[in-house]
Amino acid sequence: MLPSEPNRRDFTKLAAAALGGLVAGTAIAQEKKDDKKDKKNPLLSDKHVCRGLNTCKGKGAGGKNDCAGMGSCATAKAHECATLNECRGQGGCGEKPGENECKGMGKCAVPLKDKAWTAARKRFEELAKKENIKVGPAPKK
Repeated sequence: MLPSEPNRRDFTKLAAAALGGLVAGTAIAQEKKDDKKDKKNPLLSDKHVCRGLNTCKGKGAGGKNDCAGMGSCATAKAHECATLNECRGQGGCGEKPGENECKGMGKCAVPLKDKAWTAARKRFEELAKKENIKVGPAPKK
């Protein structure tokens, strides 16, 4: 049996199916793009990598702090070396401490070392200001 050439009706059906696929693919791609946009910076998440990086009252380890930025310790699981973080935002130092995108992508230990903590606290204060989160003074080491 010889294959027949598509007629006008077949062509219309195929063109409609192709157009529908393009529209659906574009909608899915846009939805994924919007999800990334809405994702808060890991420094503003509930689990945090060191003292003074909690997002609101009672969110620090022990829950006895009065305000954002006043928690006394990390709530992310402590670890001593690179790539041992269990989740997004729970890695230590590097260029952006506490801002790693996923498990195993942290650069070093939690709780943070002094230099990394200083960078993370500065960034945390910048992000909190943008989100209108009142931040208290950093707790002492």
